[in-house]
Amino acid sequence: MINSAPAGNTSMTHPRPLRVMVVDDTVLYRKIVSDVLATLPGVAVVGSAHNGKTAISKLASLKPDLLTLDIEMPEMNGIEVLDHIQQHAPHIGAIMLSSLTHKGGAMTMKALELGAFDFIPKPQLATMAENRKEIESTIAAMIRAFQRSLRVSGKLKPAARPGKMAILPPPRRKPVTATRPLRTSLNRSKSEIIVIGISTGGPNALAKMLPMIPKEIGVPILIVQHMPPMFTQSLANSLAAKCTIAVREARQGEPILPNTALIAPGGKQMKIVAGADGKNRVVKITDDPPENSCKPSVDYLFRSAANHYVGRATGVIMTGMGSDGTQGLKLMKQNGATIIAQNEATCVVFGMPKTAAETGLADAVLPLSQIADMIVKTVRVG
Repeated sequence: MINSAPAGNTSMTHPRPLRVMVVDDTVLYRKIVSDVLATLPGVAVVGSAHNGKTAISKLASLKPDLLTLDIEMPEMNGIEVLDHIQQHAPHIGAIMLSSLTHKGGAMTMKALELGAFDFIPKPQLATMAENRKEIESTIAAMIRAFQRSLRVSGKLKPAARPGKMAILPPPRRKPVTATRPLRTSLNRSKSEIIVIGISTGGPNALAKMLPMIPKEIGVPILIVQHMPPMFTQSLANSLAAKCTIAVREARQGEPILPNTALIAPGGKQMKIVAGADGKNRVVKITDDPPENSCKPSVDYLFRSAANHYVGRATGVIMTGMGSDGTQGLKLMKQNGATIIAQNEATCVVFGMPKTAAETGLADAVLPLSQIADMIVKTVRVG
């Protein structure tokens, strides 16, 4: 839509650059991250800091929208910085850079619970060029997702450019939030397994949702959270401390048991296979190739659920970038599964649930706070 404006006093709106400050105690990573960000459209690197204390002192003058924030730093670490901005500048986002260690994984879970948008594992490759390529492969999509989240929330307002007519953005589409009547849309027979696919924003969402699952739900839960090695173990430990059901990282060949949530190991694929007795089901951990550039992949798990629990499964697709899980959900739906999608308003990134929510594939499209209750209903239908 074009609005006319008085001659000589016109302007054209366009997205202003995302202002990013790079915080890392290592000169090498400050340069790599800054150089990568400088190549991204719509991004302005407004400054850097070598520790958390310095970063906080620069917030008022640099006015960043986002910090790339190293977790382990002297004087004030990334967790302390994140805690400060949550209390004093909650409009500033954070993407964490974390070392590939058990300590780094545990601190990353804490950062995500404190509201960090996502994290990037710090590569430890032989050359600067290799490390840059590794960071470049992950940060670009993450920055785009963060920019979209700010635009949707209205926090990244357009800037004005003099001398042109104002072009207003189209009205925002109303989020899909629908639930069909339970008796007519959900499976007539109860589900015997719950499979969950989740990515960006996942640790925080799972930390809110899984503790709402009752201890005696009576079925197993299998989860694919997009994460590299080390971090899924930390995620499992963090969730286990919050939940009444058992939660752990899955191990090769272990039986799928009720009242237990198994998380796919980072950097591996996880699927359901028949046990040696031909009756029970077990977890198979493989080194099969990535799917949708993801390892673990939601589609990989969901296909096996569709094949081994025909008409007796519930698929849950939650916040995350990309479309991993869409094809697996379609197969599950064809085989009689119940599908639950997280709604747009409560997703950090409305990517993975989007197709299910907008095409009618989902039986229920719900806010995060209602997903656990719907899962229980699918288990106890009839």
